[in-house]
Amino acid sequence: MRVAAVQLNSTADQAANLAVADRLTREAAADGARLIVLPEKWTAMGSEQELKSAAEPLDGSAVRWARALARELSIDLVAGSILERVPGQEKLANTCVHVDPAGEIKAVYRKVHMFDVVLAGRSYRESELEQPGEEIVLSRTANGVELGLSICYDLRFPELYRILAVMGARVIAVPAAFTLQTTRDHWETLLRARAIENQAFVIAANQVGAHPAGQHSGGRSMIVDPWGVVLAQAPDGETHIVCDLDLDRQLDIRARLPSLANRRPAAYRWPGKEAA
Repeated sequence: MRVAAVQLNSTADQAANLAVADRLTREAAADGARLIVLPEKWTAMGSEQELKSAAEPLDGSAVRWARALARELSIDLVAGSILERVPGQEKLANTCVHVDPAGEIKAVYRKVHMFDVVLAGRSYRESELEQPGEEIVLSRTANGVELGLSICYDLRFPELYRILAVMGARVIAVPAAFTLQTTRDHWETLLRARAIENQAFVIAANQVGAHPAGQHSGGRSMIVDPWGVVLAQAPDGETHIVCDLDLDRQLDIRARLPSLANRRPAAYRWPGKEAA
């Protein structure tokens, strides 16, 4: 199964972002990729006002483009994430959409974990603009491979990925806009950990470079196998990476080192939730 991650340097110029995403997605498909993942907020990066201006519903231009292109190229497309205007909801959602080769929406995942942190003296408060999602989402590619969906900061919460693995995920997509600092210090370690502990392939498409409003993403988009081996890594700049996933090897790893099968859910207790 050939897959790809697309790495972008998105700005507040939505038309320019879409043009680059279109070109690189087409190049990845021409290289044989049948599953392609875009980064987080690929339609726009910038100030709060610029993000609000870029937000749209699921029947907006970004998802219409994703559906048309997936159908034209006969690919599974994880259209990174967009800021979604949800009917009846005041705040926006950070939403990942999986589109199948027929151009149909297979799954919609709204980012569960909000990036409310302080890094290098800068405060990030996603929750001021975005409403966290409440559902963990498993999809399936056209050739029947179980596909888990996640977004960026989710990567630091192993519970989400373990639940996806228990639900059957064999491949997990991670559209991201990891900061430069956290990409350099944590990105590879976290991606390899999520792959190893869940014996899953991880396709991580990151933003790269400087964005408006002083943001800076670290790039290094990666594809990691269930043994934690980095199969492909992007250089700095807008590009795509492609590699083949050996699904038979994954089954062999899970059989020889059956950590998922050896779980003991009945023995696990959350602190404060001990049986009375």
